[in-house]
Amino acid sequence: MTSSNLRAGILLMTGAALVFSAQDAMSRHLAGTYNVFMVVMIRYWFFAAFVLWIAQRQPGGLRAAVRSGYPLVQIFRGVLLVAEICVMVAAFVALGLVESHAIFAAYPLLVAALSGPVLGEKVGWRRWAAIGIGFVGVLVILEPGVTVFSPLALIPVASAFMFALYGLLTRFVARRDSAAVSFFWTGVSGAVVMTAVGIWFWEPMSAGDWGWMSLLCVSGATAHYLLIRAYEAAEASAIQPFAYLQLPFASVLGILIFGETLRTNVLIGAGIVVCAGLFTLWRARLRASESAARS
Repeated sequence: MTSSNLRAGILLMTGAALVFSAQDAMSRHLAGTYNVFMVVMIRYWFFAAFVLWIAQRQPGGLRAAVRSGYPLVQIFRGVLLVAEICVMVAAFVALGLVESHAIFAAYPLLVAALSGPVLGEKVGWRRWAAIGIGFVGVLVILEPGVTVFSPLALIPVASAFMFALYGLLTRFVARRDSAAVSFFWTGVSGAVVMTAVGIWFWEPMSAGDWGWMSLLCVSGATAHYLLIRAYEAAEASAIQPFAYLQLPFASVLGILIFGETLRTNVLIGAGIVVCAGLFTLWRARLRASESAARS
């Protein structure tokens, strides 16, 4: 991998994090007025159309995209991701962007912790130590025993757990399925299930909010496109840490647009979580490099 490819991958991942943050702000605005199920359903309609367009442009077209070695797991992945998005958007409305993203930043730690029971991978003591430190950071954010614990804080915790499981299942199906196959099943199965649920919660939407809804859909496709290009340009392990930029980007939008505040404990706790997460990503990359060198 050349330095120019790495630089391009970093820029593309940074762009994806910025667009995803803007998408989260728009989701919070719309879900604050309309129900979460309808907002996510419409968003997924556009996402599914984008997935189909991408699949048709790949070698083999739709037939190749549909052909999966794990169809049931792929369907479950798609349902899990769309459910996670609904939970996270609900967290944006209940807690705001700042605190929701600060807690959600723990998902790489959950990936590391669950990689043993789900994928049978070995997790060394260094990563277990980082996982423990990271969850101390989550406790700093939640402040149990200092203030009255809000059950609403469990919403982004649940979202982080669901996204971690989704990530692990993505690695599992990658043993047989290409990224294009997984991307297809993620968009299509999620859209089908979300339509079956969301259509019962349809509400009239104002013309102005239809504009925001359209921008939300376009931003989602744009962010995924940037993400795809980022992974094409550079190794995932090299650019994945830059996905953490979504936390400061979303926090700035939450403060400037929605008048949220950044409490000291949230800032400190998020810093601990991010540092622990970056360490687990570094250790995973180091182990992968050592395994590749031995083979």
